Amino acid sequence: MKYRPLGKTGLNVSEVGMGTWQLAGNPWGWDAPDEKESMRALYRFVELGGNFIDTAWVYGRFGVDNLSIGKHSSEELIGKFIKESGNRDKVIIASKIPCKNRKWPARKGVSISEVFPKGYIEGIVDESLKSLGIEMLDLMQFHVWQDDFAREDEWKDEISRITKKGKVLHWGISINDYQPSNCLKTLDTGLIATIQCIFNIFHQKPTERLLPYAKDHGIGVIARVPLDEGGLTGHITLDSRFDDELRSHYFSKERLPEFVERTKNLKALLGAEAQTLPELALRYILSFDAISTVIPGTRKVAYVDANAAVSDERKLSTGLMDELKKHAWERNFYVDVDPALEKDGHIEQ
Repeated sequence: MKYRPLGKTGLNVSEVGMGTWQLAGNPWGWDAPDEKESMRALYRFVELGGNFIDTAWVYGRFGVDNLSIGKHSSEELIGKFIKESGNRDKVIIASKIPCKNRKWPARKGVSISEVFPKGYIEGIVDESLKSLGIEMLDLMQFHVWQDDFAREDEWKDEISRITKKGKVLHWGISINDYQPSNCLKTLDTGLIATIQCIFNIFHQKPTERLLPYAKDHGIGVIARVPLDEGGLTGHITLDSRFDDELRSHYFSKERLPEFVERTKNLKALLGAEAQTLPELALRYILSFDAISTVIPGTRKVAYVDANAAVSDERKLSTGLMDELKKHAWERNFYVDVDPALEKDGHIEQ
């Protein structure tokens, strides 16, 4: 596994990280994961040199009727892994603070007092530390954001106090879907070390402003949804059907023909530089120096092996990168999802 600096944090992270939304629990009707296999995947990830594990307070909690109850399934399984393996010093743990008003994404014009009120941030930090069984988080991220929050001081004071207490080493933001510039004023405060955003072959907007800013200012960039919810796995066909409501919406029968056509065109580019569509998708992201790590959702050992194999310092050629620019497909298939099911404005894979 190869490593990259996480911005100016002083941390070096595996350029292929591990997304853990589906690691444990039974969110939104997806097939319940085999938690023994998930545990094996964690062991294999670290065995191969992976060290960046991204989770969240809410991961594994959806499926209960009230987010204030239930287990923190993803955090707890990771905590079990850390305790069982003794690998705390080998992993960098990042989690996320959900919005108190439970409205994803953050709405324009809504006060931060409804989203991250006084005292709430530290309360969630404490719960995540307990679930993970650790004393300090390497990175804690706000799970929604609006750049208007940059004008407010209360959150700035609170995270500074939490840092001084030794509970969190660095702070980040997981920004709203398809809004890669909705954080630049906040980054100017100097309090935020990392940005997590959707970035993939179809959604290339981060290359316009966010990535240049991050490179110039030493901001770590964590790329989420690299396979477009599975659309870039190459497995979607006209006959694909999904049991869960979320993927049934995202890959509706009306949308499948365009998915199939676009992935067919991308498959025509496979060859010496990338042999599979997922490999092409991950290599595309890692070909940008501003990216610190990419976090495909992973809960099976086979996927850990395949993802880690991409970490070999081989970047796509200029010619292929130029060709991939033509395959940008800017759209938002999350907007029609039932708001009661929304999280971070999107459904992480």
